[in-house]
Amino acid sequence: MREISYTEALREALTEELRRDAGVFLMGEDIAAYGGAFGVTRGLAEQFGPQRVLNTPISEGSFVGAAVGAALSGMRPVVEIMFMDFIGLAADQLLNQAAKLRYVYGPQARCPLVLRTPTGGGRCYGPTHSQNLTAWFLHVPGLRIAAPATPADAKGLLKTAIRDDNPVLFVEHKMLYGRRGDVPEDADFTVPFGRARVARPGTDITIVAWSWMAVEAEAAAVELAGQGIEAEVIDLRTLAPLDIGTLVESARRTARVLIVEEVNRTGGVAAEVSAQLVEQVYEYLEAPVRRLAAPDVPIPASPPLEKAMLPNRHTIARAALEMVQGA
Repeated sequence: MREISYTEALREALTEELRRDAGVFLMGEDIAAYGGAFGVTRGLAEQFGPQRVLNTPISEGSFVGAAVGAALSGMRPVVEIMFMDFIGLAADQLLNQAAKLRYVYGPQARCPLVLRTPTGGGRCYGPTHSQNLTAWFLHVPGLRIAAPATPADAKGLLKTAIRDDNPVLFVEHKMLYGRRGDVPEDADFTVPFGRARVARPGTDITIVAWSWMAVEAEAAAVELAGQGIEAEVIDLRTLAPLDIGTLVESARRTARVLIVEEVNRTGGVAAEVSAQLVEQVYEYLEAPVRRLAAPDVPIPASPPLEKAMLPNRHTIARAALEMVQGA
């Protein structure tokens, strides 16, 4: 075990899987010599050559479609969409082809495709380069969704995604790339889908979050502890499949649930999690399940406006305190 960055953990996962399986290859815009928009694939073209690390044109629909075809042919493509904001350009290939092939053609059709994409605000890139559109894809049966918050989970979940025979949307928040943490060196280290992580145990309230918001939720829990409130923080890790069992067990103990996310409030992941929890633990709750999310407006480019719009450790702590105190 050693400490490396989130970016390094992703690169290590890709390196190990490229070595392990000759069918794995990478494709995307500027991922070869440049190393991708955030440097995740830097150095891999030199190691594995242009046949396995492929630059593509700026044509998301074309290269995601090519990746679907490669996956159907027995390869395991890992595709990088430079910003999640551009994923709509490949919607038909992802939603109507990759996600539905096994339903349409049965077990003889496999589509082991991973689509990696940076997402989220915090860097003031403006409304067309800061969106977190992950919630859109909860409506797509056949598509798995992973959103790791730690370097260890980044490595373990990416390796699991590459080995999976289903298409996987792999969501990487831009604010996480530089964060460091302990990561196993074992080349066989993986993290299973559908198993949430209890990031911090607690007894007074459950805070559910994912991706960058899981980091902010942990920081909020430290702030709350200074006021005598012990918050349990649960990092979802994967949204499809969703580990509702861990959330139910926690909610029964704490009797209060705050769900935090960066996506727009209406129709978000938090809405689905809230609905499932209310169906299963309503009689155990001492307060209504509460959501804390971005308002239903595009993310502004202005740094003060972006900061005011997105949840953070202080607004999370304040919302949790209000719930515990009955405000």
